[in-house]
Amino acid sequence: MIFTKTPFRMSFFGGGTDMEEYFREHGGAVLSTTFDKYCYVEVRHLPPFFEYSNELIYSQTERVKAVDEIRHPLIRNGMKMLDMHELKVTYDADLPARSGLGTSSSFAVGMLNAFYALKGKYVDRRRLAQDAIYLERVLCGESGGWQDQIAAAFGGLNRIDFREGGFEVHPVIISRERKQALNRNLMMFFTGFTRLSSEVQSQASAERAGGRTDILNEMRALVDEAQAILTDKDSDLDDFGRMLDYTWRLKKQTGSSVSTDNIDAMYAAGMKAGALGGKLLGAGRGGFLVFYARPERQEAVRRALGGLLGIPFAFEEGGTQVLYYQPEQYEHRPQGGAGA
Repeated sequence: MIFTKTPFRMSFFGGGTDMEEYFREHGGAVLSTTFDKYCYVEVRHLPPFFEYSNELIYSQTERVKAVDEIRHPLIRNGMKMLDMHELKVTYDADLPARSGLGTSSSFAVGMLNAFYALKGKYVDRRRLAQDAIYLERVLCGESGGWQDQIAAAFGGLNRIDFREGGFEVHPVIISRERKQALNRNLMMFFTGFTRLSSEVQSQASAERAGGRTDILNEMRALVDEAQAILTDKDSDLDDFGRMLDYTWRLKKQTGSSVSTDNIDAMYAAGMKAGALGGKLLGAGRGGFLVFYARPERQEAVRRALGGLLGIPFAFEEGGTQVLYYQPEQYEHRPQGGAGA
């Protein structure tokens, strides 16, 4: 039995420049962090006592005889990718799916981490990120960027650079006190809306084909400025919050699918109450809003967004982890195909 824990991510700057169609020509960069909300994946081989050969438990329960019968695309393609058979896979999470936090990518990374461990193999974080990107973007054919899989695998506060040859992860080196101050000044609220990120990304990509590259170029450049604010101890940290407001306004120009009238009203209420900046996390149209507000203004922001659920959080640095590892004696049943 294997049990993995994989964090969700919060993206601050550069979102959209991690799309392969953009960064292969222009280069991309994002600034993001993982935080202490996780998805959990438990994987074990299923004993041969049932009419079915695989049991998958997530928001639904599937019991099937063959891997090709699995409806969940990540599980089906992930099992085929690593030649896994006769499994019980259970997924749970601290926060809802389709909420702009890279939840599907965290699941992909955590599931692959568990699959490799069940096979008795260790793979490093880069391999897990690369495999999760391949699983989601190629095997499942889902639109989107690369940052979510990388953040989930590596963990921490990072600048991630993208280029034609791949990606590089650069931890943002700041003092503990400055990182804690940044964490204290950030607030997160659930909008109550969820959406499928790949659908939003597909629409945004189609609109970008009509000419939004200049906006993405500017959003990529903001990564440099935001990183400089964080790493220069003499810089005013509040400028980071003001830049969040600026990048959100740019993000809204990249496609009509990014925001809605309801989300705009929520954002305006938070800003009027004293937030210096903020943005919607993820591709758009729902999920979580993050605001930057000084501690003395945070109660006013909460009151202004009284109908929304606030989510306390703390930055984390662990990335995906195997929490429990219990090797199994497993003999593949011939009717399932090649052994796992």
